[in-house]
Amino acid sequence: MSLTVTNTTLQYRLSFATPAFLGNAQQQAQWRTPPIKALIRQWWRVVKAPQVRFTVDELRAAEGRLFGTASDDGAEKSHRSMLRLRLSDWDEGKLTSWPTGEQLEFHPEVGEQGRKVGAELYLGYGPLGIQARQTNLNGIRDSDKRRTAIDDKASAELRLMFPVTYSEELQRALQLVAWFGTLGSRSRNGWGALQMAHEHIKPLTRVNLESLSVMRTLADCLKEEWPHAIGKNDKGPLVWKTRVTGDWRQVMKELARIKIAFRTQFKFESGRDGARIERRHVLAYPVTNHNPRAWGTQERLANQLRFKVARTTDGKLEGVIVHLPCKVPDDLLHKLDVRDQQFIRTNELAVWQAVHAVLDNNATRLA
Repeated sequence: MSLTVTNTTLQYRLSFATPAFLGNAQQQAQWRTPPIKALIRQWWRVVKAPQVRFTVDELRAAEGRLFGTASDDGAEKSHRSMLRLRLSDWDEGKLTSWPTGEQLEFHPEVGEQGRKVGAELYLGYGPLGIQARQTNLNGIRDSDKRRTAIDDKASAELRLMFPVTYSEELQRALQLVAWFGTLGSRSRNGWGALQMAHEHIKPLTRVNLESLSVMRTLADCLKEEWPHAIGKNDKGPLVWKTRVTGDWRQVMKELARIKIAFRTQFKFESGRDGARIERRHVLAYPVTNHNPRAWGTQERLANQLRFKVARTTDGKLEGVIVHLPCKVPDDLLHKLDVRDQQFIRTNELAVWQAVHAVLDNNATRLA
């Protein structure tokens, strides 16, 4: 005898505050449900993690039950996702050329004495490139085509259907997506800043964030090697808003300035490629021209700080910065010699505290 599952639906109006390099297999921009589902899944893990005491195996089992699994191993057999998504359309992106007049930001490590660089190029290198001294959408490898992007004028309706028993945790996850969610290439740098319209979406405030119970102290976060919580310290959530507001180009310029500031505070002491591990390697990897031999150019360490551009109540845009702290993964650490392993574990907490100090000086902590 099978049990009847009662489903419920939610509907959101989606748009972007910054161009989205959200594409298909041909690297042409297009609205698609799989990356949206993956984004919901990422933030659902943050909601669910404390309920399973941050136990990875329990989290995977719960995730498989809701989002489906293709494995026939273990107790959970293969089954479809219980969360279904539908977009009103799958339109292609209309942004085929990059707007001119990019503002420049000074970078102290470019050239011998430092010089100004394109802020958008700095945050979007890869999808964006430079041609005739202008930032442009990059060409597609082995093709005569250029990338496209979804612009900030496009929108679509998203409809979700799922069992009513998952309503609370999914609505909490969707609230986090609305506050911090971005989609597409270079999305952690603020591109593809997703905007979600729904009567249940609350403004991003400290009280509203605390009500979701998804925060953990920085020291506790650094015990795990995956992004499982929004960090906090004695000053509150590790969430900041930019003091600069305006259009998306002004806000992205400010985010570029802040990123340059917190990264370049860590000066390299042991030269270029072939050097040992240093403090900046804790932030993200690889690092241009500073790749330790043990990691080379193939290893990856994702940036834990995520940028978002969001609308304020007066219709302007502001930047949002959120930190989901976690330690350097053991698999990556074990590729290093004992000295460098000890260096990372000894300095991780202090490195992130220094980053937070720069953010406190350059942005406003969530109130």
